[in-house]
Amino acid sequence: MNRYMKIALVVSLLPVVCWAQGAEKQAPASPVKVEKAQRDTFSATLWVSGTVISQNDARIAAETDGRITWVADVGSRVEQGEAIARIDAEDLRLDLADSEAQLASLKSQLKYRDSSLQRLEKLAASNNAAATQLDEAQSQLDMTRQEIKRAEVAIAQIKRRIKQTEVLAPFPGIVVERVVQVGEFVNRGAQVARLVDTEHREIRAQAPLTVANWIREGMQVSVEHQKRESLSPVTYVIPVGDDRSRMFEVRIEANDPAWIIGSPVRIALPSSEPRELVAIPRDGLVLRGDTIYVMRVNSDNKAEKVSVKTGIGLGGFVEVIGNVEQGDRIITRGGERIQAGQLVTISDS
Repeated sequence: MNRYMKIALVVSLLPVVCWAQGAEKQAPASPVKVEKAQRDTFSATLWVSGTVISQNDARIAAETDGRITWVADVGSRVEQGEAIARIDAEDLRLDLADSEAQLASLKSQLKYRDSSLQRLEKLAASNNAAATQLDEAQSQLDMTRQEIKRAEVAIAQIKRRIKQTEVLAPFPGIVVERVVQVGEFVNRGAQVARLVDTEHREIRAQAPLTVANWIREGMQVSVEHQKRESLSPVTYVIPVGDDRSRMFEVRIEANDPAWIIGSPVRIALPSSEPRELVAIPRDGLVLRGDTIYVMRVNSDNKAEKVSVKTGIGLGGFVEVIGNVEQGDRIITRGGERIQAGQLVTISDS
């Protein structure tokens, strides 16, 4: 190829090179989502299963015998002190009327014997009555007074049993089960209905004894429900392990209204001594065979590939060991298709 042909070829390729460079400059930056690496004191975590329960969940029993005349419908909301069932009290009212009549008779006898004693005392003062008569009158008067007290106690007991024919709610809640139906006869202590307090809830979880040293009341733990995580404080730690399962119980505050009673949840409990480390969201890790790396956005909004090793798991985060510092912007979405040196834009969605 002679000199003039080479010059002509270079000149003919110049538009193609210029077009390619222009195309590279005009290529739009790829949108990515980032989160910052965190340096803090963390502990390794162990995920355990838990259940949302009510702090007040009871099967309410009858306090007296009788036939059921009314039971609240399932789903009824009752306040503390409201009736959830009623028992027929007609026989008790008849017993009350009979006891009140007996009391009135005894009071009449008391009045008569008191008058008789006063007359005998006057006669005894003039030696016209024997001492034995006076003692007998005094004894009968005392016995009548004691019978009046017994009658008053009997009346109080009947009134109490009449009051107990209304089965009252010991706490506010919802009737979730009717154990008996109208017309059934119940004995004292028989279950009538199940009442559940839906306002005061907590999470009950079983944890292995190996993590007992790292859990304390008041500490915040992650709770996962339907793939959403939130923080809740530990309210109680029951330091008694089961000799079969080697588990102990932990109670956690259920502060999310979306957690209805019976909902399954997962709780991240600490399982090691806290130590300072750098952690990133798990979504920031890119796995390629045996290689693990993260894509970091530098000050020029360009992606950098940083090889790392992983450490302990921290719920939604994981410890990373490598050239990652606190505050580094780690790509958590869109990093798989990004190449090192590629320009990116930060997306909020």
